[in-house]
Amino acid sequence: MTTTTPTLPPVDFAARLSGRAQRMTVSAIRELLKLTQRPDIISFAGGLPAPELFPLADIRTAANAVLDRYGPAAVQYGTTEGHLPLREWIAARTPGLTPAHVQIVTGSQQGLDLLGKILIDEGDVVLVEAPTYLGALQSFQPYGPRYVDLPTDEHGIDVDALETVLKATPAKLLYAIPNFQNPTGRTLSLERRRRLVELTAQYGVLVLEDDPYGKLRFRGEDLPSLYEIALELAGGDPEGSHVIYSGSFSKTLVPGLRDAWVQAAHPVIEKLVQAKQGADLHTPIFNQMIITELVGEVLPRQVELVKKAYGERARDMVARIEQHFPAGVDFTTPEGGMFLWVTLPEGLDTTELFPRALERGVAYVPGRPFYARGGGANTMRLSYSNATPAQIDSGIRALGETIRGALD
Repeated sequence: MTTTTPTLPPVDFAARLSGRAQRMTVSAIRELLKLTQRPDIISFAGGLPAPELFPLADIRTAANAVLDRYGPAAVQYGTTEGHLPLREWIAARTPGLTPAHVQIVTGSQQGLDLLGKILIDEGDVVLVEAPTYLGALQSFQPYGPRYVDLPTDEHGIDVDALETVLKATPAKLLYAIPNFQNPTGRTLSLERRRRLVELTAQYGVLVLEDDPYGKLRFRGEDLPSLYEIALELAGGDPEGSHVIYSGSFSKTLVPGLRDAWVQAAHPVIEKLVQAKQGADLHTPIFNQMIITELVGEVLPRQVELVKKAYGERARDMVARIEQHFPAGVDFTTPEGGMFLWVTLPEGLDTTELFPRALERGVAYVPGRPFYARGGGANTMRLSYSNATPAQIDSGIRALGETIRGALD
């Protein structure tokens, strides 16, 4: 007697995925980074902090101090809200804020995802800068928003256009990066900050302020955050602020510890806690304790170190662009952060240009993925944070030659 092994029918996984999963997209930047790992490629693509600036010795000392002080508790489960001393330190930076208004998240990217989960329903209108941070679009997309682009210029969001949009469109949320915006490097002016906060309050629109780069100003004067302006208009009461603030230690200390936070009114924080419980229970407590050891003395020193280095690299890149790029190419001159934005003459497509740039040994991020509703074919993002002067010189020279070749 012979037996046959039953053959299982093929599984149509695509048909069984949720609508939310089918709306998920691959990060264009992450895919590009796979192409730039060759040692001969000079990459201005990834927004990577400079690893040679990481305070490794301080982190090692802090880790040992945490283990000595807390013992097994340093590697035990922790509270969802986050390590209380760290939340206290964050709250103390803003008058009127309490630890109860602060939620620790595992990187600001998780914060964006969880905020999208608790704030965005299918079809809700979400206002975004054109262009805006690709990672935010990727986080929000599964929740089914309807994006409305806000025009921008060298001073950030065009608030006159914002007012026109708000009069015509019932929006749920406005997502903005006021400081050294990703991808453009632009900074929203003080006048526009105040008007944006006033307009969104008037029309009942929540504002999500993403501020991973705010401490990295290397030129000009510091400006108040949207959250601080809203808090002032609310009489200092965090419960009256319609602005939700997202901050991070990834760009000032190190990205690998994945420590960031959200500060907001209690109703938002309460739901954020519940969403995080379902996501990962809590951010690793050991990492939070290490960060807490570093914020007193190491963080201020590290911020100054990073600002100086990035300022020098940004000035170097701007000078090389002026030297090597052809006429008709526009670019931003950032006051801080990690990026600048390049706009090529109409008719050029930076996605099509990318393989030619790789052949010359240089990489960037094409601008199109940063537009929620399409556009930006002739734009690109360049990061100067993780590049040496020699790399900036030869990389920008090669990129200029690539652009000239496309124009010929």
